Amino acid sequence: MKKLFAILAVMGVLSFGMTQTVMAQDAAAPATEQVAATDDAAAPAVVEEGGMHKELKTKFIEGDAGFMSLVAIALVLGLAFCIERIIYLSLAEVDVKKLMAKLEAALEKGDVEGAKTICRNTRGPVASICYQGLMRIDEGLDVVERSVVSYGGVQAGYLEKGCSWITLFIAMAPSLGFLGTVIGMVMAFDDIQQAGDISPTVVAGGMKVALITTIFGLIVALILQVFYNYILSKIEAITSQMEDSSITLLDMIMKYNLKYKK
Repeated sequence: MKKLFAILAVMGVLSFGMTQTVMAQDAAAPATEQVAATDDAAAPAVVEEGGMHKELKTKFIEGDAGFMSLVAIALVLGLAFCIERIIYLSLAEVDVKKLMAKLEAALEKGDVEGAKTICRNTRGPVASICYQGLMRIDEGLDVVERSVVSYGGVQAGYLEKGCSWITLFIAMAPSLGFLGTVIGMVMAFDDIQQAGDISPTVVAGGMKVALITTIFGLIVALILQVFYNYILSKIEAITSQMEDSSITLLDMIMKYNLKYKK
């Protein structure tokens, strides 16, 4: 949770900085237009960039501030959990082949304590699982296997921690957009009822709110889904490394027992 709060604080500072930048750009807009008028060669690029940015802000405001703010909050929180998971999983990745080679060399020499030290000095779930197995090396291969399997399940739970929140925000973003759509349609029918006419001008306001909230909700869900699939791929890769290293460790311990415990 501390890491999550830190990430949220950083994202809040970045959002504040972006807001100040936008305000500065808006304040400098007249000067930009004046420069664009005198410099015809640079005018298309400046106008296009400013127009795109202003259009995005305008559509966000037109989509009803209440619902668009909820969609934006879902995006920020979802990205916070995604970034936290990506950082955690990146730190959990190690060179498994190098680690297992060091453990094999230590066990061939009969240096169990040296192998434990290697595991303690290596970060990640693979080293933790190997350390748990080495802690019970004198209790028999069956005990070591059960310990490795049990602790592997615990480490897998750590890897998947927070993923349920990401799926929640992936589902919430389009749902909030659809809610805005329904409310926009209700607004449109209220305007029709008050005006007593079904002219396009009367219906346009509510329909615009409905469509914009749906679009932004779907965009947020797509962004979070890409991050979520990336996180799942990293979890699967680390889980596969854990399983392979567990089998390799059991083979090493069996060879150690045959060599030093006759």
